[in-house]
Amino acid sequence: MAIDVRNPSPEYRAFWSEYHLCTLTTLRPDGTPHVVPVGVTYDHEQGLARVITRGGSRKVANVLAAGEAGARVAVCQLERGKWATLEGVARVRTEPDLIADAVERYAERYGRTPAPNPERVLIEITLNRAMGNA
Repeated sequence: MAIDVRNPSPEYRAFWSEYHLCTLTTLRPDGTPHVVPVGVTYDHEQGLARVITRGGSRKVANVLAAGEAGARVAVCQLERGKWATLEGVARVRTEPDLIADAVERYAERYGRTPAPNPERVLIEITLNRAMGNA
């Protein structure tokens, strides 16, 4: 079911605020999918999803390989029969204030603050599609 990225139902927003591990799907340079578990935060007001990660990770390399236009990606979560997917264009962000904000959002959703990591970057996804039955 299609959902308005910036105006989802209260139930959809609630599902994205609960503790759920997610997957991030990026494309490798050869076009094959790379799917990994991640923590994701969803900001419907700004139309963004955020993933914090290590700068040297394969997912970051895949996003960077797409160039300045960004990489098409999807994040998904599920619990039993409920599921939700967000799709959009990802870019790697290195600005300390954006990373700090993403860490705070992660801590709020997942109930713990990640250990400091000088290699941390932000994969920021500008959303253009949301689906699910949550």
